[in-house]
Amino acid sequence: MCPRPASVRPSPSRNGASASSLFDRTSRRVALTPVGRRLREDLQQAVDLLREGLARAEAAGSGTRQTLRLGVFGHAGHELRPLIEAFRSRHPGSDVQFGEINGSDPFTALRTGEHDAHVLWLPVAEPDLTVGPTVLTGGRVLAVAADHPLAERGTASLEDLGDNHVVDFGPAAPEYWIAAMVPTRTPLGRRIPRGPAARTFHEVLSLVASGQCVHPLGEIAARYNSPPGIVFLPVHDAPTIHYALTWRSTDDSPTLHALAQTAADLGPISM
Repeated sequence: MCPRPASVRPSPSRNGASASSLFDRTSRRVALTPVGRRLREDLQQAVDLLREGLARAEAAGSGTRQTLRLGVFGHAGHELRPLIEAFRSRHPGSDVQFGEINGSDPFTALRTGEHDAHVLWLPVAEPDLTVGPTVLTGGRVLAVAADHPLAERGTASLEDLGDNHVVDFGPAAPEYWIAAMVPTRTPLGRRIPRGPAARTFHEVLSLVASGQCVHPLGEIAARYNSPPGIVFLPVHDAPTIHYALTWRSTDDSPTLHALAQTAADLGPISM
């Protein structure tokens, strides 16, 4: 006589729910029960964590898990937040740290490897540097002492520079590059006097506040600074400034190129 077969029961899931408690079945449809929906939500969280882990592993394996050192002027890092957030989202585990650069020496930290890339106003025409996508655009302001005659006008023009001295940044920065921000002549051809000398942004502000000079700056300077004794005047006839991601041409870092691709996809951020 054959032994009587054991009855087959639904095997419980790991959380104690049987298969029969996860679904409502009819001849026409199958739907999740409340227990089933809860299990699906729990499992989705696990799937999301698994995907994030795989993305981080893939980034590490491909060499893109790295912190980039990005040189910027002053508070430009605040304006770049959309780019940095998009980069972090696309490349989990990779990050960007900001370092400050000065107009008097825009390339040294890049060439020595202290920084991986710089955000510089254009043009940049250096044979050992690659100019990538434009990341920021903005206007220009003229920093003047609060008691300067121009301060009462509330605006300035490039022609006004012919009547005033501007800062001399010295020989470390190429003349063509400085002239893109601080032209050597006014639109009518008058020479713009250079001097006194300054090397940093704060030195520029000190000279302006003391009345020794005026100086054109990106409009971002007025957005994040309100030093006593200085007024920032919009320069109504100055062309838009374009700031581009720039790096050493020999640098083939996948992380750096991933940042450049993100910037190209995002497009320029208008300040």
